[in-house]
Amino acid sequence: MCPSREVLALIGEKWTSLIIGALESKAMRFGELKRVCEGISQKMLTQTLRKLERDGLLMRTLFADTLPIKTEYRLTKLGESLLPIVRAAKSWAEENLHQIEANRVLYDQNNRQHTVYGKF
Repeated sequence: MCPSREVLALIGEKWTSLIIGALESKAMRFGELKRVCEGISQKMLTQTLRKLERDGLLMRTLFADTLPIKTEYRLTKLGESLLPIVRAAKSWAEENLHQIEANRVLYDQNNRQHTVYGKF
């Protein structure tokens, strides 16, 4: 796989950009991230955080001197370098979502007429 495709696949995953954006201004604990990433399951958050940590985009810090043990996640320099890309994608989506939704409706209306129902 070419490098750009691999990176685009990573940042294009459903939760990656949201997690990176959430960690933009401060380190967060698992529970905080789960609240910010509304709708993410515990399993998916764990998997995504591990993947981002493995890729060097975020760092997990354990504070063993607290009970229960406190774990924080923060962006690394490499992760911070993705912030302009995440912001640009978010801005583009916000600016163009209305047009995309309108295009989908128009497409569905036009293609409904061409749909053939029955056995093949």
